[in-house]
Amino acid sequence: MKTLNGIVRHILRSSKTSSQLLNVSRAQSLSTSPNGPWYDLSEEQQSIKELADKFAREEIIPKAAHHDQTGEWPKEIFDKAWELGLANGMVPIEYGGSGASLFARCLISESLAYGCSGIATAIDGNGLGQAPIVHSGNHQQKKEYLGRCTSEKISAAYAITEPGAGSDVAGVKTKAEKNADGDWILNGEKVWITNCGVANWFFVLARTDPNPKAKKSEAFTGFIVEGDSPGLTRGRKEQMMGQRASDTRGVTFENVIVPKQNVVGGEGRGFLVTMGAFDLTRAPLASAAVGIAQRALDEATRYSLERKTFGVPIVSHQAVQFLLADMTIGIETARMAYMRAVWEMEQGRANTYWASIAKTYAADVANKSATDAVQIFGGAGFNTEYPVEKLLRDAKIYQIYGGTTQIQKMIVAREHINRVR
Repeated sequence: MKTLNGIVRHILRSSKTSSQLLNVSRAQSLSTSPNGPWYDLSEEQQSIKELADKFAREEIIPKAAHHDQTGEWPKEIFDKAWELGLANGMVPIEYGGSGASLFARCLISESLAYGCSGIATAIDGNGLGQAPIVHSGNHQQKKEYLGRCTSEKISAAYAITEPGAGSDVAGVKTKAEKNADGDWILNGEKVWITNCGVANWFFVLARTDPNPKAKKSEAFTGFIVEGDSPGLTRGRKEQMMGQRASDTRGVTFENVIVPKQNVVGGEGRGFLVTMGAFDLTRAPLASAAVGIAQRALDEATRYSLERKTFGVPIVSHQAVQFLLADMTIGIETARMAYMRAVWEMEQGRANTYWASIAKTYAADVANKSATDAVQIFGGAGFNTEYPVEKLLRDAKIYQIYGGTTQIQKMIVAREHINRVR
């Protein structure tokens, strides 16, 4: 089987212009027209999609129900994804990753979530932890921590959320103070942390300016924290409604010593580092939501062609056709939305506005599509022997993590008003 790293290196070998060599993104980017994105996949993009589709079909779908029922973290699947380069797509080539473009990572996320979004989160969670380092880390940090992820089958975690501070990042209470040696002493608690139980290292946001009136752009600092640090304690695995394959836990820090060289992006710049990381991760979250919605549509369509009522397949009934049409419209437009978010970044512009639109819209589409799929299945859709009830449980989290739908709408409104002004 081809690997993502192999595909990307083939792109580099066959590139003919210097612009195609820049961060690999030009060779894998959306082609463009004067009016914006053009959505035909290139040969390289199609190869990446086929790789991810094949992996989802052969490795994820057959085992999804088992991991949903047991809540077992899918180590075997993660290891295979790692071997194919699917677990470290964000990492630049010089640090052992594939250096895949944002669009390539969206294609992969959509395909993996089509198979099982819980298992996809177990794999993609690596990118979430890595994003602040990719965005703002120095060479030594990238060499050590990104390189560790590409040389060993390990995971990283992104620890921001707290009992009293979820989408309100500025409400973080975890604090870090310097000691006499210039290192930092970390104290606090984080909750709902993806990959927490298996993470080799964490990106942690903490308040470093005790002044409650300090600007949020200057009050916080991001740290890389070793998973085996004395004073770091991982909580029990959360029993969740959906995405049960994801290892989600709380973690506490009691006088954890963090070396000064593990500050990411500079002291007091943690909030900006965190926001920059979200720009790299919200489009892939949107694409994963599209993957759930597409799976719901495919399962509902297949069932509607087989199930008969009143002597005909239920797909013959206009009521069912309208449900399928609504799902199709939502999926196609949500896919265009995340592609627009990608395109904005590829033009060298901040994609905050479009990434929040894509994440909000795709999350809603995933939830509606899963709900409509259950409706088309009828009583069977309420039964765990059929796949759509799992899709419905899995879809809900997309309206919550990565910034809730309400937070995304606040961002969109703010960006819109600023543009008008």
